Amino acid sequence: MPKTFTDNEREYIKKRLMEEAQACLAQFGLRKTTVDELVKRVNIPKGTFYLFYPSKELLFFDMLCTLHDQLQANLLRWFDELRGNINVDTITELIFRLYKQVDSTFIYSFAASGDLGLLMRKLPPEVAEAHAQKDDLSMERLLSLLPGVRAEGNIKIFSAALRAIFCTMLHRREIGEDVFDDAIRIMLRGVATQLFEGETL
Repeated sequence: MPKTFTDNEREYIKKRLMEEAQACLAQFGLRKTTVDELVKRVNIPKGTFYLFYPSKELLFFDMLCTLHDQLQANLLRWFDELRGNINVDTITELIFRLYKQVDSTFIYSFAASGDLGLLMRKLPPEVAEAHAQKDDLSMERLLSLLPGVRAEGNIKIFSAALRAIFCTMLHRREIGEDVFDDAIRIMLRGVATQLFEGETL
């Protein structure tokens, strides 16, 4: 019979698994990180791991989703701090600020190594699809906070455009380190301008 855990124990084990998953990604990458390594670091039996996650990939995905939610909460807080001063310039800078925060996390090296693509391919299709829909809902919520924005019917396009811009971090070297941030700002400004002008593709 499986061991039962208190809510506090479950929260602690899950937190530790996420911490060690992030540390292992940085040290070994997705391919070389094993469930055996994770449970050794967290000091739990292997069977306990599977009470929390059916696979290491779903643990890594949960870790990424948690980081995504934290970043989104920061973005919404920054929106509140604008106190109505919302225009193309402030939105461009706000999203650029988010980009820089993402750039300071492990996500860049995770994506650059190919591990992010591998992880997404190993996820059950319904999990990846649910995440994409959640992204679109997040974008819809974000756009609803912007007075004067006319993006009806184009939320998926704007969401995809911002994801595409964020993916350029994989090509920083080819674009040029010395101009990279300025190039990102120009692209973000283009999206922000179209948001406010209601242009469609």
